[in-house]
Amino acid sequence: MFITLAYIVLFLVCSWGIFRIDQKSASLSKSVFIAIFIGAVIGLSLHLIHADSSKTVIDWYSIIGNGYVNLLKLVAIPLIFISILSAINKLENSAGIGKMSLTIVGCMLFLVMTAGFVGLLTTQALGLDASAFGHMQSTLTADDVTKTASVSLPQLLTSLIPTNLFLDLTGARSVSVIGIVIFTLLAGVALLKVKKDAPEEGAKLSAAINATQVWVMKMVRIVIALTPYGVMALMAKVFSSYQIEQFASLLGFIGACYLAVLMMFIVHALLLALSGHNPVQYYKTVWPVLTFAFVSRSSAAAIPLAISAQERFGVPNTIASISASFGSSMGQNGCAGIYPAVMVAMIAPTLGIDPLSISFLAAMLPAIALGSIGVAGVGGGGTFAALIVLSTLNFPVALVGIFIAIEPVVDMARTALNVNGSMMSGVLATRMLNKSAGEPQRQTTPN
Repeated sequence: MFITLAYIVLFLVCSWGIFRIDQKSASLSKSVFIAIFIGAVIGLSLHLIHADSSKTVIDWYSIIGNGYVNLLKLVAIPLIFISILSAINKLENSAGIGKMSLTIVGCMLFLVMTAGFVGLLTTQALGLDASAFGHMQSTLTADDVTKTASVSLPQLLTSLIPTNLFLDLTGARSVSVIGIVIFTLLAGVALLKVKKDAPEEGAKLSAAINATQVWVMKMVRIVIALTPYGVMALMAKVFSSYQIEQFASLLGFIGACYLAVLMMFIVHALLLALSGHNPVQYYKTVWPVLTFAFVSRSSAAAIPLAISAQERFGVPNTIASISASFGSSMGQNGCAGIYPAVMVAMIAPTLGIDPLSISFLAAMLPAIALGSIGVAGVGGGGTFAALIVLSTLNFPVALVGIFIAIEPVVDMARTALNVNGSMMSGVLATRMLNKSAGEPQRQTTPN
């Protein structure tokens, strides 16, 4: 009990120190970086005490860490709804909404296919082979395989259309966020028609939407201000939970995944440079978001942070909201791009297939894109994305089950890349839409 109290006091003292730093500096990145370091040190120190005491400390820390994640999920849905609706409210007509949405989805599919190619190339360069893991036991169940095999593209596209707004507000479906975005777009188009046909009622609706946006944004800023404390608690949990002995035999696979994720971050930087942006400035802006995504392993919880970071980088509110929302469920660079591609690259040589041949890439990359949409219909992140891709290519799926045990370790990097991919889609879509409209690129300096 004394040890638990000591660690609680330590957390409170560190939180006070971070609070004082926040008062002196307006930079969220600085306090988050300090929180990461402190959380890592605390987490590592927990390995030095008894396991029961360590678990008790983490249970108390989880009140802050998991509580912060829950608060972000809580404000995510109102933020998505009011941000998109408020942005549409400022439009003169609804003509550009469809083009904007399709451009964002197109950017997502391009990035996830690029991630797939990067994952394939990285694994090939490392010479990783599925035969090295053939002796290990797969934990894949028949239900997992059946769940993904039963998903068809028409069924998937139909499932994206919401039938009950209140059900989606509870997050009951794996595509609830996409359903809410679709409903909001529909409501936005209806709003523009009301403003045109009944100006007096339209003005009242506009005023109510603007007031609601101010209110919701105040709530979001309150929650975002808690980021350093939530991140510190989550980092302590991460560094106290994993031991190298648990996954020593799978370090080759883990290393391949992390290296591929790193390479994709570099590809993102190159795309930023080619589109006329400063990659260093971009990564400084999104660093707190990526840090939170890494430690929380939740793309959905990162939506408010992702929207805020994109806006600070000059992405319009509507595009930022749609890209962050869609990106939490589909087009995920890490789960649906890197992860399945690494497995494909490992299995293909054992079947006598050259994974870098043009004919195979022509089959695999569309399968990656399809899988990135398909995983939105079944949930389950990287495991089910890999199952969809391997099943589409008629590859054996047993390898997927071998890596389920270490998936949380890999998932941290995957989730950070997922969130970055969604923000990149917003940045690239903004560039493309501005260019097609003949408008100058707008970019702001991060706070």
